[in-house]
Amino acid sequence: MLRLVWTWTDRPSHTTFRTVHTKLIMRCRAELFCVPLWLLLVTADSKKQPSRVRRWTGAVDSHKHGAPLSKKTQDLTKTRKLKTEQLLRVDDHDFTMRPAFAGPAIPVGVDVQVESLDSISEVDMDFTMTLYLRHYWKDERLSFPSTTNKSMTFDGRLVKKIWVPDVFFVHSKRSFIHDTTTDNIMLRVFPDGHVLYSLRVTVTAMCNMDFSRFPLDSQTCSLELESYAYTDEDLMLYWKNGDESLKTDERISLSQFLIQKFHTTSRLAFYSSTGWYNRLYINFTLRRHIFFFLLQTYFPATLMVMLSWVSFWIDRRAVPARVSLGITTVLTMSTIITGVNASMPRVSYIKAVDIYLWVSFVFVFLSVLEYAAVNYLTTVQERRERKLREKQLPCTCGMSHARTMMLDGTYSEADANSLAGYTRTQVLPDEPEKQERMVVHLSMSSESTATKKKGLKNYKGFKIIKNTHAIDKYSRMIFPGAYIFFNLIYWSVYC
Repeated sequence: MLRLVWTWTDRPSHTTFRTVHTKLIMRCRAELFCVPLWLLLVTADSKKQPSRVRRWTGAVDSHKHGAPLSKKTQDLTKTRKLKTEQLLRVDDHDFTMRPAFAGPAIPVGVDVQVESLDSISEVDMDFTMTLYLRHYWKDERLSFPSTTNKSMTFDGRLVKKIWVPDVFFVHSKRSFIHDTTTDNIMLRVFPDGHVLYSLRVTVTAMCNMDFSRFPLDSQTCSLELESYAYTDEDLMLYWKNGDESLKTDERISLSQFLIQKFHTTSRLAFYSSTGWYNRLYINFTLRRHIFFFLLQTYFPATLMVMLSWVSFWIDRRAVPARVSLGITTVLTMSTIITGVNASMPRVSYIKAVDIYLWVSFVFVFLSVLEYAAVNYLTTVQERRERKLREKQLPCTCGMSHARTMMLDGTYSEADANSLAGYTRTQVLPDEPEKQERMVVHLSMSSESTATKKKGLKNYKGFKIIKNTHAIDKYSRMIFPGAYIFFNLIYWSVYC
């Protein structure tokens, strides 16, 4: 196969090129020397007209023929980027070392704006806070000339190329920098080299709480900031404006706590292996709202104790009523205690709410024991009366309107009922071995009807008194009085 190449001194038309091409092919079929001849023609033409070949190269060809060259629009964004890098001279310095390396400690001012106090957990003993953390320092390597003395602001991409303070949160459990929609990081550089570095952080930190007065307690928690690598000889952290360096949002509120105050402190922290470090503290004091616990804990416990006192007014012979009432109050108090302890950490000391609940539980339990004592003493008394009735002698009735009974000096309820309306006369004992017994001779008198009515009235009152044990009567006064006295001492101490 033969490949033909043709070079024109002038740009041929399409018809001329097609005609010459056809004639050349027909001639090459007849003559074998066409190829060397063609190569000689091409070489000679390229030596004579070297510039003519370049006229086929697009923009240069059109420019030489007088076609105007369109001016390309400049990309201001790219131009600004090159200008910024040139001003900051980031690539001309080694930013792996702090400013004024091997010199005095670089001061880094800090201020904080608390955006929200998200949660306080008593079980985990921690708190979660979202804040804006700002650092201020001077790095002469970032200075640049400026006639307007205006600063330049950058996002987080420049932070990876320069030196920034390595501040971390001491005793933090979890923390992160917000990244929606981009990393919430801002870097502002001033012409004299001063730098403002700001970021938005959410941190969960530990808070050592004392629950000895829970729920009538106040808690003080701290968020601690410190440099991780640089000691106080290399980096000096300080609050930029003192107490004014900490600002809070007025809308911050918590469901269970009242935020009393925020304040700042600073001190040195010592590590045996590395040295002394500057540490900054964000302190805030919280006071717990008591109304929630009054409704959920104290009022139910008090009502259960008062409900247990109803047993003192119920007939001592109503065993199912008094027993079920006592057991119900005891189980309810156990449920309240369990519910409160489930929402609290397992501390080894006694809390204020524990004292109140367990004293209330003791009052409820004592009311159950009180009825157990009443029921036992009533059973013993009835057993004694039964034995007395079994020891009675048979009646010696000499007249039609007389009755004789042998008693051991005491009357049972049934005997008192049978004695109503009769007169009592004492007679001598019939047998010497029964000197302690009495023979009562009962005879009907003419005034028996009036005396019987009077005896029936006295017997009704006697029966009512006998149905209420003496322990119940004293318990009606002792239990409420003791519980009121306990509440006065409790609330005066813890409030």
